[in-house]
Amino acid sequence: MRLSEDIEIDSPPVFEMGDRVRVLKLIRNDGTFPGKEVGAHLAKKGDIGYIVGLGTYLQRAYIYSVHFLESNYVVGCLSRELELTEARPPLIPQDDDDTW
Repeated sequence: MRLSEDIEIDSPPVFEMGDRVRVLKLIRNDGTFPGKEVGAHLAKKGDIGYIVGLGTYLQRAYIYSVHFLESNYVVGCLSRELELTEARPPLIPQDDDDTW
């Protein structure tokens, strides 16, 4: 895995807990997924999952724990490997009426 020169953790995370995301590329076991051979497919391009955890890698990049419901795997992914599948609803519902 090659990281960019940018230090991603200097900015807020791209995704939030509970976000529904889609994988942009095939994710293979790099040896950190227990019980699977190195190189085994963990998620394929287009698979949908939900962000269930957030960590960091080498104090440079966020690692998002993504739960893929079809396989029931929780896999660590970089932000560049994911995209948001739907817009986040506002934290506070907004009325269409702008009058106070």
